[in-house]
Amino acid sequence: MGYKRRRVTLITNFVLFLGLFAVFALSFIPETAVPIYGGEEIKAIYGGNSKSGVSLTFNVYENKAAVEKIVEILDEYNAKATFFVGGCWADDNEATLFKILKSGHELGGHGYFHKDHAKLDYEGNREEIYLTGVMVKALCGYDLKLFAPPSGSYSDATLKAAANLGQKVIMWTKDTIDWRDSDEAKIIKRATDNLKGGDVILMHPKDHTVKALPEILKKIYAAGFTAITVGENLNG
Repeated sequence: MGYKRRRVTLITNFVLFLGLFAVFALSFIPETAVPIYGGEEIKAIYGGNSKSGVSLTFNVYENKAAVEKIVEILDEYNAKATFFVGGCWADDNEATLFKILKSGHELGGHGYFHKDHAKLDYEGNREEIYLTGVMVKALCGYDLKLFAPPSGSYSDATLKAAANLGQKVIMWTKDTIDWRDSDEAKIIKRATDNLKGGDVILMHPKDHTVKALPEILKKIYAAGFTAITVGENLNG
C-alpha cells in the first residue's frame, strides 16, 4: 500500500512538473501566435439553455467535509451539480475529487491560487487556468472544460486564455452570497426565488450552505425543475 501511494505521488509530481515546464516554454511564444479558440467572439456565460433544469455550482477552495456532505445530499435527492475546484485545493484532496466524479457530478476549474483574474495579463490567466487543468488531469484523469473566475473577476485576457485552453468561462444568474451571509433562510431565498430554466446558482462549501441545501433542492423540484450540471445546462 505504501509503495502504491508513493508511486502515485511520484507520477502526480512528474505530471505537474511537465505542466510547469510547458507554461514556462509557452511564455516565450508571442501572444499573436496563439490562435483564438474556434475563431468566434468570446463571451462569459451567465446562464444555460435548459428549459427544465437549473445548475447548482460550488466554488471550492476549502472545507473538504462540507464538500463531501454536499455530494451526499445531492445523491440523496438524485441531483447533479458542478464543482469548480481550485488547483491547490485539488492537490490536497484527490479522494474527494474521485467522490465527486463517482457520483456523476461535473468538475470545473477555479484557478490555482484564487487570484484576481481581472488584474492578470494573458500569461498570468493562462498559467492559473492551465495548471489547475494539469493538476486535475494528473489526479483523476478528468479534462476540465469549464472555468469559473474567482470572485467573478475576469477580463478579455481571461476569456482569451480560457478559450485557447478549450474552456468556457462560467458566471451565474443567482448568487447566494453564502461566503458572506450565514443566514440559511437568505441563502434559500436567493437560490430559489423566481427560478427559471437555465439558471446557474452560485454557492460555496460552507456549513450553513450544507444545512440549506436540502430545502433548496426541494424548492427546485417543487417549481418543476431538475438540478443538472452546467455542461448539461449549456447543451439545453
